[in-house]
Amino acid sequence: MKRIMSIQDISCIGKCSLTVALPIISAMGVETSIVPTAVLSTHTQFRGFTFRDLTDDMESIREHWLKENFKFDAIYTGYLGSERQIDIVSGFFDAFGNKDNYIIVDPAMADNGKMYAGFDTGFARKMASLCKKADIILPNISEAAFMLGRPYPGEDASEAEIKNMLLDLTKLGSKKVVITGVNAPGHRFGFMGYDTASNQFFDYYTEKIDLISHGTGDVFASTFTGAFMNDFSIYDSLRIAADFTCACIKNTYNDPNAVNYAVNFEAEIPYLLKLINKIQ
Repeated sequence: MKRIMSIQDISCIGKCSLTVALPIISAMGVETSIVPTAVLSTHTQFRGFTFRDLTDDMESIREHWLKENFKFDAIYTGYLGSERQIDIVSGFFDAFGNKDNYIIVDPAMADNGKMYAGFDTGFARKMASLCKKADIILPNISEAAFMLGRPYPGEDASEAEIKNMLLDLTKLGSKKVVITGVNAPGHRFGFMGYDTASNQFFDYYTEKIDLISHGTGDVFASTFTGAFMNDFSIYDSLRIAADFTCACIKNTYNDPNAVNYAVNFEAEIPYLLKLINKIQ
């Protein structure tokens, strides 16, 4: 069985970060070892949430794992809460990354042209430096703009603008760069990427569901990681992630009892398992 390391926070209620990554990747038959960066009572959409910073525990976890000689087929990072955490995660990459595994970074720090609370341009520059060590990065349009230090082009950025951003993002050092949350004509929604090995752009779109909800980026990135560890190509893994995320959003949109702070990813796990058995 393959094993991945996932480094991100635990929001006890909210269906994001590790509470999405752990069940989705595990359901796909991949062992998921976690490095929790913080514990929150809920995600940050709620007011008055509790927050327990686990930064001081991260290096101890790394040193123990090194003593036990644990190996990983991939390292997947999501939301990191501070520049110090980024430095520590860089140390995890140095300690456990090698030519036989993959480093996947979802630089979760912004959306709709605004950075998450507590982040600034210095954080974006630090995240960009972490992406130098990644094989695959998965920013949305806002995160791509902030890491590049350029004006936010809007959620309806043109194909030419997205391609230009992709090419500039490869200069950070990642071999494969994917921008998520891309709008396309015909009320479609998906991703566009660039592969430095083949020098080719690629994209894929599903129908766009008119529902905005927290955690969909985590669903996408976690599904991609799980599919990739099931030996699908990068493109097919991204396609599986897009189809599954769309199904989760649609399920939530059609459920009158759905919560307003997350998507019904649990209800679509059977569909996800069909996807990974179907696409070859």
